[in-house]
Amino acid sequence: MKSLPAVPHASQWNTLLERCMTVSVEGRVRAIRGTTIVAGGLPTPIGALVRIKRRQGTELDAEVIGFDGATTLLAPLSPMDGVSQGDSVRLHRTIRTVPAGVDLVGRVLDATGEPIDDLGPLAPSIRVPCDAMPVPALDRPPIKKVLPTQVRAIDAFLTLGYGQRIGVFAGSGVGKSTLLGMLARGTAADVVVIGLIGERGREVLEFLERDLAEEGRRKSVTVVATSDTPAPKRILAAKTATAIAEAYRDAGKNVLLLMDSVTRFAMAQREVGLAAGEVPTTRGYPPSVFSMLPQLVERTGMSTRGSITAIYTVLVEGDDTNEPISDALRGLLDGHVHLSRSIASRGRYPAIDILPSLSRLQSQLVDPQHRTWARELRALMATYQENEDLINIGAYTKGSNINIDRAILMRESIEAFLSQEQRDLIPFKETLAAMQALVQPQKLASAA
Repeated sequence: MKSLPAVPHASQWNTLLERCMTVSVEGRVRAIRGTTIVAGGLPTPIGALVRIKRRQGTELDAEVIGFDGATTLLAPLSPMDGVSQGDSVRLHRTIRTVPAGVDLVGRVLDATGEPIDDLGPLAPSIRVPCDAMPVPALDRPPIKKVLPTQVRAIDAFLTLGYGQRIGVFAGSGVGKSTLLGMLARGTAADVVVIGLIGERGREVLEFLERDLAEEGRRKSVTVVATSDTPAPKRILAAKTATAIAEAYRDAGKNVLLLMDSVTRFAMAQREVGLAAGEVPTTRGYPPSVFSMLPQLVERTGMSTRGSITAIYTVLVEGDDTNEPISDALRGLLDGHVHLSRSIASRGRYPAIDILPSLSRLQSQLVDPQHRTWARELRALMATYQENEDLINIGAYTKGSNINIDRAILMRESIEAFLSQEQRDLIPFKETLAAMQALVQPQKLASAA
């Protein structure tokens, strides 16, 4: 893959340049309040990056998150051990940027865009802003082209299009990472950008080697901020992954952005917001969380140059799909995939629960025949689910209802269709042929 040109829109750069400060600004540490540092004499804008020079000579980067009278509130980007009252604080950058002009494919980066994979430094490159503006609404072409994922349950019932944004909703341990690895390896994208936000450190290498594997890493850029990193860095990692995806999109690429998870991004912003003095609202989340979510999500999608298809995992607390972050994201995204713990416990993977899952664009992306097959198979699954208790206790008598009889007859075949091994990638045409083979026999039986 060739190096990317300097592609950000001039209007975006003009907006960002207006935020730049061309004078040196310096202040002093006055106090530490919990996880925040209070500095005096530091008139800098929100989001600016400052550097604290500790007395032992080392420096600590921090982000400006708020003001309190004549003092400035800072959130450190690394442990603040050694910070003392009176330490010098100076403005470093008013706009944060990350490298995007080199061929980053195959590399693993931290939240600031620096490599952490022991493969050497990055070559000189252009840099793009972490906080870019979304593509204007009227500059977004309609989504018209199917994006094959080679995951049969998604291609058949939740068909995606280039530039679509969906959420994968699930509790912990239900197979989100495994599904993301399948999507990274099988989706027809030019480049895959993966953001691992708030993951356990042990799981990062496991994901890269087991779920993503060599075939996935060959076309992927991975940005990592583990759970032990400070909240501002976890927020920055999500923005960095999005910025890298934007750079590839603006260079004419079709990008797949996988973010695991957007819930931990929201939790990190909750930490920062509460530390800055915001009033907690629903379940302790401050208002800034619900304003930052659409800002992040709206940066993906279609543009006149390329596309970013975004898949965000949503960690539902206690398997409650109506908790605040899940509720907010369902309204922001173009579809949702629900992973079921009960399906996973039966040993069927990926554990996608088709009935509550939805792709808002499937009806306008696929042909009428595909729509008909999907609708008929959904109806059979719904019929079985509605009568499952009666069937399991033996209270249903065969022949009482032709639709229930057909649902029982097709149950095992549909379950086998939805089951797929982690290493198996199934072409879109084969999925359609398998759907037709499922539907046609039961139509003939119905006619007979």
